[in-house]
Amino acid sequence: MFERCAALCGGRRLYKRLALSPGRFVVREERLEVRGLPTAFEGFTIAHLSDLHGGSFLKGGDLEHVVAAVNALAPDVIVFTGDFITHAWSEALPLLVDCAHLRARDGVFAVFGNHDYRGRNEGRIAAAYLACGIRFLRNDCVYVERDGTRLAFVGLEDLEEARAVDVAAARRSLRPDDVEIMLCHNPSSARLLARPGCAAILAGHTHGLQIDLPYLRTLGPKHPGLRVVIGTTTLIVSRGLGVVGLPVRLFAPAEVVVVRLARADLEAA
Repeated sequence: MFERCAALCGGRRLYKRLALSPGRFVVREERLEVRGLPTAFEGFTIAHLSDLHGGSFLKGGDLEHVVAAVNALAPDVIVFTGDFITHAWSEALPLLVDCAHLRARDGVFAVFGNHDYRGRNEGRIAAAYLACGIRFLRNDCVYVERDGTRLAFVGLEDLEEARAVDVAAARRSLRPDDVEIMLCHNPSSARLLARPGCAAILAGHTHGLQIDLPYLRTLGPKHPGLRVVIGTTTLIVSRGLGVVGLPVRLFAPAEVVVVRLARADLEAA
């Protein structure tokens, strides 16, 4: 009811102006020092987007400034960590007006979030996005190769709503010396997924609490923090770009996260 009323009162236009216009969303820089990172991947840049939540408050054309900002970074890889929709699979399609213009040297990869399984049409979303060059990793792994070395991007189905989450299958082709970047919508199981060789887990889901005020922050998904170190693995959680319920963010700005890789052993030398 609140969502419908807000939409009728111009919620989409308001959200675009307050959260997605230039100077309103944040480009958050995260330097990730990785022990054993191949020299060829020093400075490798990942642009991390999450929680678009197409629907009442986000439609085609609303991400034009975000896309321009991401492309200006000239990232090596762009990743999405789920929740393209809010209620229906078709809400993901208008977002391709913007997402199809994203450019990255080594590809654009994605995983699904809990909302994306509504109606069990996630396969239709994956097919539409693949036609525009965005590949979903569904318990799967893809490699970026440089100078005979490689960096692994491992993508998991959503921990809450997927019919099957198969971590072993996703990691099956990894070699012991591979550096792994894991994409997983929900950060709640990060401590179970972290391990040596997994440099980072990139997640979303929490919206950074969306409205970060006492009491209200307890109503949404549990938020572990924006950056959490778990042994040799770093969990990086995006606040996301969209909203659920109301077109409002408070003390939790919409954001793009930029992860830059650096060789930790260089720092220690």
